Amino acid sequence: MKIMAGGIVAGMGFGAVTSLVNALSSPYMELGMSFTGTVWAKAAKVLSLLMDAGWSWAALAVAMGWMAGTWVRGALVGALALVAATVAYYVTDAFVSGAGTDMVTWLMVGLPFGLVLGVVGAAIRQPGLVGLLAALTVPMGAAVQMVVMPPRPHLTLTPAIILAEVIVWTAAVLGAGWAVYRFWTERRAALFMQRVQSG
Repeated sequence: MKIMAGGIVAGMGFGAVTSLVNALSSPYMELGMSFTGTVWAKAAKVLSLLMDAGWSWAALAVAMGWMAGTWVRGALVGALALVAATVAYYVTDAFVSGAGTDMVTWLMVGLPFGLVLGVVGAAIRQPGLVGLLAALTVPMGAAVQMVVMPPRPHLTLTPAIILAEVIVWTAAVLGAGWAVYRFWTERRAALFMQRVQSG
């Protein structure tokens, strides 16, 4: 029960902060106007490019699933986190920017994806190939999104866009490297134990 509540709280926090950061990073929003040209606006722009991306929402559900531990709890917590994040995002958007909402559409998308991604997060704890593939999901998803749909809202590259892309690529490489390293370390340990037991 505690992990379910944690998933809801984490999702609400993630969704609300993403909406606020988007508003702060935009010179066209009331919140962002007063920060235009400051270091805070630049930082908000980088955070906006990082948080308002599909891979980061997927990472939320995966992280919650990993914390839940089992596949069933992982599925439930992953779905709860994405649903809570979606509701919080659009409720916050309504207050900070008066924007319209397509919340129902994203709830219908978030629920099944949250279930699947929560299971993926729980599967990271598994040894062997299952754990490796699960651990590679977010890094590979981030890399694919960077190739197919990079965070470039403008035709020209800005320092914020470049920094966001460097952060994503670095995190994707480090995440994939950690997953592969863990897999090979576990495999070597298992082979070593087999030799000890047979010899």
